[in-house]
Amino acid sequence: MRIVFAGSPAAAVPSLEALSRSHEVALVVTRAASPQGRKRVLTPTPVAAAAERFGLPVLEANRLDAAATEAIAAVGASLGVVVAYGGLVREPLLSTPEHGWVNLHFSLLPAYRGAAPVQRALVAGEHDTGVSVFRLVPELDAGPIVRMVASSVPPLATAGDLLTELAASGADALVEAVDAIADGSATFVEQTGEPSFAPKLELADGRLRLDEPAAVVLDRFRGVTPEPGAHVLLAGERVKVLALARSAADPLPAGTARLVGKDAVLGTATGALALGEVQPAGKQAMRAADWLRGRGGEVVLDA
Repeated sequence: MRIVFAGSPAAAVPSLEALSRSHEVALVVTRAASPQGRKRVLTPTPVAAAAERFGLPVLEANRLDAAATEAIAAVGASLGVVVAYGGLVREPLLSTPEHGWVNLHFSLLPAYRGAAPVQRALVAGEHDTGVSVFRLVPELDAGPIVRMVASSVPPLATAGDLLTELAASGADALVEAVDAIADGSATFVEQTGEPSFAPKLELADGRLRLDEPAAVVLDRFRGVTPEPGAHVLLAGERVKVLALARSAADPLPAGTARLVGKDAVLGTATGALALGEVQPAGKQAMRAADWLRGRGGEVVLDA
């Protein structure tokens, strides 16, 4: 089947690669190159870089406006496929391909509709997750489903870890869906149940509230790692938390970080967590134990 593929981040690359092996990808649509890193080097999206490796034509567009719609229509694709493109597909583009558009979403719809399903699910402490392939409709992530694959959340997985897993399983589900659409065997089933929503996380969502139970703190850490990143505050300044895990250490007062032997331990409302690596404002990442050692072995973080 001749398709147009819209995607931007690394999580979309497995889907593009899988589809390019089994179908004709007539055009890849992705967001424009943007400044990245401390030196702000203009860098193409991971999907753009992958498309170049695969020898596929690329259209860079941050909005699917009239010009993008015209360019997409010109390739004569039978189906549009979206995987984390970062923009909305509206009419008349929504109806331009013969078979419309399908979207790979990293949740079991209608749970966690929106931009950050993996992150929000981990913050909420979910144990089950999965992927859904559905037909795009004007309402956000509300279209009928053609493929759904459930999976368990690995106990220690961060959002980055889980997204990598779901990107791989989702690519397989997406190819199965496109195959079925191509041969006419696809069945779309309307979503059922009460939807929940997963808006994009902001920097403030990464703050760890240490007056909460240890399990809740750890779930938030996992959900915001690597983006937007977990942090605590010390005298009003952000200290990034890069590694956090369960600990068998004796409880500490909530908000206290203390050097216990050779280990850094962080107090929460119900017990201790092992603080592995931090990055204080304006400094390089370092072992949390070294950071505490330089501060006399103990700090009390902002409430």
